[in-house]
Amino acid sequence: MTQDCLFCKISKGEIPSKKVYEDDEFFAFHDINPAAPVHILVIPKKHVVSMQHVTEHDAEWLGRLMVLAAKIAQENGCNPGHEGGFRLVTNSGIEGGQEIFHLHLHILGGTRPWSNRAAPAA
Repeated sequence: MTQDCLFCKISKGEIPSKKVYEDDEFFAFHDINPAAPVHILVIPKKHVVSMQHVTEHDAEWLGRLMVLAAKIAQENGCNPGHEGGFRLVTNSGIEGGQEIFHLHLHILGGTRPWSNRAAPAA
């Protein structure tokens, strides 16, 4: 754990959160500033800075993280199938929009504020 890491402190219960899931490896909680009706963050309890810091040795737990994210999404109202669904987002590094430097997945669902086309450049 990094001493100043917000997400490490949340996963250890040092900072309150609206917990959705917890096991020995992962912790999931509602985002405090949701961008969709369902906006849940899923983090590894092991401190990993970003996707830029993972290696082939991380493949097994990353696979479990992805399976868990899909399960959490469905359990929280993101219906499976063609008409339902959700979005998984992970930002990596400053240029990738990462604000908290502990790897995390955003589960976004419950509405479709995006389209299948790329957003126009700002």
